[in-house]
Amino acid sequence: MPSSTTDTAAPVHTRRDRFDPAGELRLMAGGEPVTRIDGGPQAGDVPVWLVTGYAEVRQVLGDHRRFSTRRRFGARTAPDGPRPDELIGQLMDYDPPEHTRLRQLLTPEFTLRRMRRLEPGITALVSEHLDAMERSAPPADLMAAYASPVPGAALCQFIGVPRDDRADFLRRCHAFLAPGRGRRQRAAAGELLSRYIAALVARRREDPDDGFLGTLARDHGDRITDAELRGVCVLLVLAGLDNVSGMLGLGTLLLLGHPGQLALVRDDPAVVDGAVDELLRYLTVPHAPTPRTALEDVEVGGRLIRAGEHVVCSLPMANRDGALLAEPDRFDITRRPAAHVAFGHGVHHCLGAAMARMELRIAFPALLRRFPGLRLAVPDSEVPFRVHALAHGVDRLPVTW
Repeated sequence: MPSSTTDTAAPVHTRRDRFDPAGELRLMAGGEPVTRIDGGPQAGDVPVWLVTGYAEVRQVLGDHRRFSTRRRFGARTAPDGPRPDELIGQLMDYDPPEHTRLRQLLTPEFTLRRMRRLEPGITALVSEHLDAMERSAPPADLMAAYASPVPGAALCQFIGVPRDDRADFLRRCHAFLAPGRGRRQRAAAGELLSRYIAALVARRREDPDDGFLGTLARDHGDRITDAELRGVCVLLVLAGLDNVSGMLGLGTLLLLGHPGQLALVRDDPAVVDGAVDELLRYLTVPHAPTPRTALEDVEVGGRLIRAGEHVVCSLPMANRDGALLAEPDRFDITRRPAAHVAFGHGVHHCLGAAMARMELRIAFPALLRRFPGLRLAVPDSEVPFRVHALAHGVDRLPVTW
């Protein structure tokens, strides 16, 4: 039997058992949609609630009037004080109306129309990495050869990182995202990444191109500051690398264990959109969105959450709730797509959701068509899963063809 991937040192809401929420998380919830948990030293003496029910997660995430993302536990400054430089422009630290102003400036760059313009470039990047993989002799680590570099290259292309800078930029990104780093190491890596992005923002102010940064600098001028542009790019790194690479690696592993569904993704373009949605729901690689803090007393799932208390929403548990769909623990790409919360919900719904979907919709079938004999190069139980990572996934995925 495959080994468990549960890490008992990790916060309970981040624990997984391969493709599933960890058994102890399910037991702790005990069928209740809202449960009191230990929030750890960051929470101090303030109660922390874990929300696992689908309807209750949507209630919390959809109510920005009574739940704040800025007033969260672990915040280094008072909610009404000056925002730390590293959080300027990062939407998860903004409540309306500040959030509304900034998001309205950014939204046009993530429309379906904009994504369609990007699609040929993403398709070319996917082909380029598949070509390189095909030229190498199997076996290969799919994470290193494909699942990690494809979203990295797509992000660089979207932001407008010059081609000669991309390898260095992605090294900085991965150093910043590397799991298991202490606070000082993470801060140092974040500073190096932030410096590069700040320099790129200055360059695009002077010479705007058609990329994300250049377009915002040209179209909005002084309506968006350099610090906000930098922070938005850092947010794209946080949301757009580990989440997409985690989906590509974990999704491929899951499909290899379901050969009939793999064949449908490979051979039938009509099922791909639904397959991507089911993969997103079933795997839900983000553990939880930014914690919320109640701004007033509010009842959720029959529990009274008082003003000042903290709330963590488990996205994987919500997406495995029978209130969302029948047989939620069954993986089936042919079922009708469900209104899952893999990208969150409400005003903080993931800004880059359309781009992530596009990358997955292109990358999965392209991989499976190029390598119709794709299979694991090691026993299933030897595939190492990520631990202490911002998004669930596998560390390595040895494959052959």
